Amino acid sequence: MTVAFDKEAVLAQVYREVEERFLSLGSVDLAHGWDHIERVYRLALAIARREGADPFVVGMAALLHDLGRALPEGAQGGEGPGHQGQRHHADLSYQLAGEVLAAHGVPAEESAAILHAVLAHSFSRGVEPQTLEARVVRDADRLDGLGAIGVMRWAVTGSRRATPETRPYHPTDPFAVAHEPDDRRYLLDHFYTKLLRLGETMGTATGRTLAEERLRFMQVYLDEFRRELALEGPPA
Repeated sequence: MTVAFDKEAVLAQVYREVEERFLSLGSVDLAHGWDHIERVYRLALAIARREGADPFVVGMAALLHDLGRALPEGAQGGEGPGHQGQRHHADLSYQLAGEVLAAHGVPAEESAAILHAVLAHSFSRGVEPQTLEARVVRDADRLDGLGAIGVMRWAVTGSRRATPETRPYHPTDPFAVAHEPDDRRYLLDHFYTKLLRLGETMGTATGRTLAEERLRFMQVYLDEFRRELALEGPPA
């Protein structure tokens, strides 16, 4: 007798396995740890319901999208030009996700859709999502980089990547009006190299609406930053 593939049971089991992988790490990445995975998972499923996407494919891909980061510090993948000697974290996640899917006997068609969404989620990897499910997962991941949570993750990630030459912002042009933004040199420049551009990359109507809301908050944050910098001394 053929036993039906139980999607809900597999999704629940993979949730527990991914949580354990992240929580058992000796090192802690507060911007890309289990808290991030769990937020993206919940948000992706909420968007999937609004957009009519396959919840199993979306849920699995959201859980597995950063699995390449659930490795010891030296084994994690990098991204961008500063990590040429490492495999991109999305490629590592793709490989590890494939192993998880095979271990749970996920059918080939769904496995392919999940793996595509894992690979297409990354901003720097540059793979365009070809399915609704991949667009949903990418939107959810990018939305977690916006709003109040996005500000927190920006500060954490900037601190982790800082070098002795890194400064909080350009001393004479904090908001990148006159200089080419360089977020490896100035932390605040990351708003202009990436964060404020994420709204333009949303692939679903729900994602675009949520991005507009979160970007409005980020603009308020930058306006307040500008106001505070403009003060020449304490109030009279």
